[in-house]
Amino acid sequence: MAAELLKVGEGRVWIDPERIVDVEAAITREEVRRLIRDGAIRPSPKGGVSRGRARVLHEKKKRGLRRGLGRRSGSAGARVSKKEAWMMRIRALRRRLRELKANRVITENVYRRLYGMAGSGAFESTADLERYIETRGLGRKR
Repeated sequence: MAAELLKVGEGRVWIDPERIVDVEAAITREEVRRLIRDGAIRPSPKGGVSRGRARVLHEKKKRGLRRGLGRRSGSAGARVSKKEAWMMRIRALRRRLRELKANRVITENVYRRLYGMAGSGAFESTADLERYIETRGLGRKR
C-alpha cells in the first residue's frame, strides 16, 4: 500500500526500523499516509548507473591504451584506408624534407631529388628517409 501511495516499487519503500510497530499497526490508507508524512515510511533514492568505470575507460582510451589486436574488428585497410595511410605518410615525409631544407641540413638539389623519391614511394617513413640521407652522405658538408 505504501509503495502505491509513494508511486514507487515495493523494493524502494524504506521503513524506519524504530517505528516498525506503528507501521505494522497501520491498516488503512489514511494511517499509511500519516506515517509517510511523519517520515516513518519514505521512498529510498533511485539507483543510477555509475559513470565511474566509463570515465576510467575513456581516460585509458585517450592515452592510447585498449587498442590491442583483440580489440580490433575490421582489416587494417578498413581501419585506415590505403589512401589515408599514404596521405599521412607523404605529408610527414614532405614536412620533414621542408624542415631539413629550412635548417640547411640538405641542399636544394638534394631536397628536389628526395622529394621526387618520396612521391614515388621510395621511403616507408621519416626514419627511413633520415637513414637514406645518412647512409648516402647527402647531408650538407659543414
